[in-house]
Amino acid sequence: MKTSASFVMICVTVWVFILLFCPGPLRARLGTTPNIKHIVVGRCYNYITLVNPSLRHDCDDIWRHFEEAVVRQSSCNVTVEDYHPMFYSMPQAWPCDRFLFWSKTRSLMHSYAAVVRHFWTLEDTLVGYMFNDLVWCGQEEDSDFDFGSCPEWSACRNHPVYSLWRQASQNFAEMACGNITVLLNGSIENAFNKKSMFGSVELDSLNPHRVDYVNIKVVTNLEGPFLESCHQGSIVDLIHILQSRGFRWTCTDNDQTLMILQCIQNPEQSVCQTCANNLIHQKKATIK
Repeated sequence: MKTSASFVMICVTVWVFILLFCPGPLRARLGTTPNIKHIVVGRCYNYITLVNPSLRHDCDDIWRHFEEAVVRQSSCNVTVEDYHPMFYSMPQAWPCDRFLFWSKTRSLMHSYAAVVRHFWTLEDTLVGYMFNDLVWCGQEEDSDFDFGSCPEWSACRNHPVYSLWRQASQNFAEMACGNITVLLNGSIENAFNKKSMFGSVELDSLNPHRVDYVNIKVVTNLEGPFLESCHQGSIVDLIHILQSRGFRWTCTDNDQTLMILQCIQNPEQSVCQTCANNLIHQKKATIK
């Protein structure tokens, strides 16, 4: 009996240790981002003061509309329509030829947008700036956010986070005009995924009468795998959809600027060494 009791005590101790000091596996069950109001309102004031001072929006009013859309709602019952008052209170327009869309290329996309300064992404809009990387959900029985547990996006269609980004993505795509760019990952299957935010929302919201060219850029990892390109895989399906809807398009594999950005992040890759040697030889030839 003593042995059995000791074994139980050891098991309990191990589980307590895991719960206290190994929170990683439980991360998906965490709730609303702590201090979300201070973060969102603070980002809003930072945006209209420093990022885009031409805007004259009321940050406290935007927060009030956001809160009304989420609190006192179950975590799977916040629709796109619930956010309409918030979006109506923060209209924003962008000049043409600056829209950058992406799917499964987030890290590289941010580097690309930082270097090619004229690009604007959804994260550069006011709503994208305010809510990027945050999590939230409400609870029917309480007039506050649920800080204990929120479901994953995939748990339900009317997830409060998913609904906001769906409406934000639709608005961003509807504003798009001139030449737009789409950055896709050729090192994964289904680089163009019809269930992604780009494939299911943004693509359907693009207007061929406002968009001159859809410029697709397919980028692969430096050492592969090389699964999709402008001539194979789901990218071909995307091109067919664009053609059927009357869009003009271009498609580029392994854009040089994107490859250079990847080499800056991973200079030890063999392809980067080859590229550097070629540039040195070209420079020497120019000097001669």
